[in-house]
Formats: sequence, structure tokens, C-alpha cells
Amino acid sequence: MQLFYKANFEQDAILDEIDSKHCIRVLRKKEGDEIMVTDGIGNLFTCQIADANQKKTKLNILATQREFEKPKRHIKVVIAPTKNIDRMEYFVEKAVEIGISEISFILTKNSERKHLKLDRLNRIAVSAMKQSLKAYLPDLTNLVTIKEYLGQAETAKQKFVAHLNEKSTDLTTNDIGDSVCIMVGPEGDFDPSEIEMAEAAGYEMVSMGHSRLRTETAGLVAVTLLNMI
Repeated sequence: MQLFYKANFEQDAILDEIDSKHCIRVLRKKEGDEIMVTDGIGNLFTCQIADANQKKTKLNILATQREFEKPKRHIKVVIAPTKNIDRMEYFVEKAVEIGISEISFILTKNSERKHLKLDRLNRIAVSAMKQSLKAYLPDLTNLVTIKEYLGQAETAKQKFVAHLNEKSTDLTTNDIGDSVCIMVGPEGDFDPSEIEMAEAAGYEMVSMGHSRLRTETAGLVAVTLLNMI
């Protein structure tokens, strides 16, 4: 199945120029052919091509599936971007494929990357959503300091910070509910003062095994475990 994405799709049922070109020129779809489209908020549409225009492909909606394969829980990862942006792009791509609801980026004392191209990361997220045949596009929010982030209201019912020490519990031993947030630190780890701030904000320290993991690896392990528990 070839899946296309268009925000607010039901308003006009028209593919944008990039997807129109891919659909008509690359995949050689024609009028009368059927394709699948998602709006990224859980709706999956079975559509028929009404006008095979390479710049603006018009579609007729034949059927709609609401809450298509809705995730069993809302998973949010708050992560400090890596110095090598390729590794953070890899994290976003694979996290979306595995299943994630939100990704927030934080700036910590030991962070080496202080800027992000959020538009590019969003494009990677869209591509991963389509490739993995999902109907939910995660929300990505830009860099803020960890102090600013912890000062915001967090809607997740459970809040964890990935940090290995004697107070940490194994993530898999926790009774995980339907809404969870986990914070992952930079390559140089969190500063002790940041762990104190997180604990004061209600975050519990958890571990994900005994190995020291790269930032993007820790994020992906967390996403995988939270999908499987």
C-alpha cells in the first residue's frame, strides 16, 4: 500500500505538488486508480483519483477509517539533540516508525548542539509515518532549555528521566499507564543540578539496562520498551 499525507485533507481532498508529482509521474497512477491518504491525526482515507494533475491531484474519498491503529498510549520523549545531527535525524525517523506521539528537544548544560532545523525533522517524521503506514504524525517542538521545559505544565500522567544510579528503577518494572513522558540527556549526560530539577518537577529516575547508551540509542530503547510493556 502506498500512503500519502495531507494535513486537513478532508477540506479539499487534493494532494500537494510534491505528492502529486510522486503519485502521477513516479508511480504512474491515473484517473480511476485508488490510493490511501492520511491527515496525520488518525484518519485513513481510501481515495480514487479524479484528476491526475501532476501539480494538484484531485481525489474522491471512497471510505474513511477513524482512529486507524490508534496507539495504546501517548508516548513523549524529551531529548537533548546530539552534536551529529544525522544521529538525531535517525532517532526521529526510527522513533516514528516504532511509534511515538511527541518529541520535544531540550538544551542542557552539557548539550553540544544548540540549534535545530525543525522543518527538516518534521519532513523526516512525515516520511517515516508514510513508510510505516501509520495515521498519526507526532508533534515535534523546538529547543528550549531544560529549566524552561520543566517550568511548563506536563500533561503526561507519568514522568521519567533516564539516568542510571542507585535510585533508578528499571523502566520495565513500572506499571505504565496510557500517557507517559521520558527525558533523555545529552552525550555528556545530565548535570546533577538538572537531575535535581527534574526530580523536583515530579520525574522519577529510571534505567534501561546496565549499558551506557548513546543519546539516540537510549531514546529508541525507551520508545521500544514503552510500546511493548
